Amino acid sequence: MKILFTGASSFTGFWFVKTLAAAGHQMICPLRDSGESYEGVRKRRVEQLQATGHLLPSSPFGSENFLKLARQEKFDLLCHHAAEVFNYKSPGFDAMAALASNALHLRLVLKTVDCPVLLTGSVFESDEGADPQAKPDCDGLRAFSPYGLSKGMTFQFFRYYCHEAGLPLGKFVIPNPFGPFEEARFTAHLMKTWRESRVAEVKTPDYLRDNIHVDLLAEVYVQFASRVAAMKSGCVKINPSGYAEKQGEFAKRVAREVEARMGWKCELNLPKQEDFSEPLNRVNTEPASKLVPNWNEAKAWDGFVDFYT
Repeated sequence: MKILFTGASSFTGFWFVKTLAAAGHQMICPLRDSGESYEGVRKRRVEQLQATGHLLPSSPFGSENFLKLARQEKFDLLCHHAAEVFNYKSPGFDAMAALASNALHLRLVLKTVDCPVLLTGSVFESDEGADPQAKPDCDGLRAFSPYGLSKGMTFQFFRYYCHEAGLPLGKFVIPNPFGPFEEARFTAHLMKTWRESRVAEVKTPDYLRDNIHVDLLAEVYVQFASRVAAMKSGCVKINPSGYAEKQGEFAKRVAREVEARMGWKCELNLPKQEDFSEPLNRVNTEPASKLVPNWNEAKAWDGFVDFYT
């Protein structure tokens, strides 16, 4: 397939593009920025993507450059993975401005590409995933944050306007991916701390979260993309789940896997959790190991450890 893919420079976008290209698909990837502003791990991702797809700088979703590209070529699938994420953890995140960016000129975009659409969603949206302890009321699965709110509103816009345009829509709901080429987040913090022979502290051990190997998540994405591209109408969704467990237990899992491969002493400090500003529980609902053949967690752990060591 020829695929128009936004958000390729992001952590998950990088892996999705890389895995789609390895499966034989032709990847055309408009980027939001010129490329000169990229640094650190994002710059490394973009450099690697040069060999897997055609990158087009300064072409954010809905822009004139983006629309020009959509008019010039015929695509089999539009994968809209890009989203406004700047300062996404802040309670002051502007959800409406993010929605406007995520869905810029949406009706015109859909009319121009005229192909099935695959939108990336998040388990942090309202009414996504599952909370085993949620109360049976309208507040049970609220958005985690204004960022989560913006993602949910983006999906509602796409669902409405894809239906209006008569285009199939797929929604790929991601949980908490981790792995090589990620920004300095939870597992990167663990690895850095253990590499320096220090004890790693987990400040929120009681949060029930859904962590998944990003390379295995990408395999699920590739299969789902083919399914969406073959659709003639309608809307489908998939919610792949990885390690659905408390963050303290997940940290112990990472420690076991690293110790077995490196012989490091991976010590943890799991203090009593004080911060409960986010919902206590949120996980996806479909075990990813059952969604693709040749599921190989050992290989994924090997790649994870190799990258950080």
